[in-house]
Amino acid sequence: MDTRGKIHVLVAHADDIVSAGLQALLAACANMVVTAAPASALAEDLAVDVIVTDHRNALLCCRAPAQAKARRARVLIVTQKDTEWDVHLARMAGVQGYLLHSDGAVQLELAVLMLGSGARYMSPSLQEGALSNPQIASLTRRENDVLMLLAEGCCNKTIARELSIEVGTVKTHVKGLFAKLGARARTHAVVLGAQRGLIQYGGRTSTPPSRPHEPMPR
Repeated sequence: MDTRGKIHVLVAHADDIVSAGLQALLAACANMVVTAAPASALAEDLAVDVIVTDHRNALLCCRAPAQAKARRARVLIVTQKDTEWDVHLARMAGVQGYLLHSDGAVQLELAVLMLGSGARYMSPSLQEGALSNPQIASLTRRENDVLMLLAEGCCNKTIARELSIEVGTVKTHVKGLFAKLGARARTHAVVLGAQRGLIQYGGRTSTPPSRPHEPMPR
């Protein structure tokens, strides 16, 4: 088969069912050559144009050593993760395409075609709204801690006791959260934080792994 001029696609999704569906849909595209591999294969130097994978493995793939990364294919995430923080992490890692499970076959083909031509792609449902707010990256560790405690219904005195800081400092962090999230009240801040993936109910706030910690108050 003559594959010249076609986009070489590797499907390496962690979910076997999703992977099979992606392979079937892309194999039906006449201008693509599709192969499949386990997600562990993303650690290798792959001679393909576009890699279609899940959120976690896409981030691992893009964080590979620079000399290998320079030779890698462009990466398309196919995932259920639709919060602002999930998309922000992908963008920061250098992922070029982001597609949701709820997007159709037409969007999948378009995404691969765009990445194969050197462009970027974002799921239509993620292109507007809160995702346009760049301030999500500027939440500090302490603001994340305060946001989580707000989500648990804590008052300022309780937050101060939990974090070993002054009540006045808590108020300052709450004001900072309002400004960065665009919130009008404490409950509104919690709702916006949850929508953007900053709050994980049943656990602590999702603090960015690469952000330097603030010094603990004395």
